Amino acid sequence: MTLPLLRNCWYVAAWDHEILGDTLLERTILGQSLVLYRKQDGQPVAMNNKCPHRHAPLSMGRKEGDALRCMYHGLRFAPDGRCTEIPGQANIPPGTCVRTYPVAQRHRWVWIWMGDPALADPAEIPDTPAQTDPGWRMKPGYKNFAADYLLISDNLLDFSHLSYIHERTLGGSPNIAEARPEVRRMERGIRVTRKVPDTVPAPYHQRLGKFAGRVDRWFHYDYVLPGILLMDAGVKDAGKADDDLEGALLFNSTQALTPETEHSTHYFFMQAHNFALDDATITESIYQSLCTAFEEDRLMIEAQARLIRSTPAEPMLPINADAALQQFRWLVQKFWKAERQDEPAAQRLSA
Repeated sequence: MTLPLLRNCWYVAAWDHEILGDTLLERTILGQSLVLYRKQDGQPVAMNNKCPHRHAPLSMGRKEGDALRCMYHGLRFAPDGRCTEIPGQANIPPGTCVRTYPVAQRHRWVWIWMGDPALADPAEIPDTPAQTDPGWRMKPGYKNFAADYLLISDNLLDFSHLSYIHERTLGGSPNIAEARPEVRRMERGIRVTRKVPDTVPAPYHQRLGKFAGRVDRWFHYDYVLPGILLMDAGVKDAGKADDDLEGALLFNSTQALTPETEHSTHYFFMQAHNFALDDATITESIYQSLCTAFEEDRLMIEAQARLIRSTPAEPMLPINADAALQQFRWLVQKFWKAERQDEPAAQRLSA
């Protein structure tokens, strides 16, 4: 079965620090090898990585001003993909060009549109202000999962797994799995609210906070197409009023899944905090806790992916906790089918 990979949407292609100065970043997105770099004014550029001459990788080329030169036979390409020089040849055939893609940078993420460029509206890029807001501190993270993006989406849409995979890191109690979330479908995503009252603090909360006893925890997040998590979460002493946040730990998390191929995924993430802003050890501690937990996820999801590929015909057994992930998969199929209907017939048959 073909994995539904949406094209007419904004994907995270890189963190801003991955494309600096004369950096040429090769990154595969939706199975397409790309090269990303910056013009002299700092604006990012994304183009196919394959030189049209002998198909050498442009990521092994050289920046020259705003242009990119292939370092195999010297063809030079402007940032719009037009070939502007062929050494030893005065005339440049009009078809000598490289496809480029709409890109935009917002709050430290470089976004890319892989579909119809006429439909690329930067106003549709999800807002992630805590990534640059001086009232928050965070450290950017990245992992590569050898699993498809829908399996990772399942993980993010059902936090009951925190009780088990992350028992000694982000979880700490079966109460998370026992708490039934509120799930609401939006036009382009799913909104999930999970409150976990009167529970024990997670191990990393115990390191960060001053909780003498039991706590109330909460997770409020939107998970929007093509795979972006926007979450506010927190923990405070149990039994306090909702608006009494004295001593509470508040977090803002953004996570983005970008399919590399049908069987691998780029995972961009951060978890910001608005307390102890001048203590870099707190930011590092939160980052390391997150990396440890996501490594726990990666091991489980990659093992799951391998098992599924070995027995693809066996259906999965649904349970109540699957409500959010089932609705998200329905949305993905809805938008994917709409894209396919708009494609030329020959393109649909070749996919």
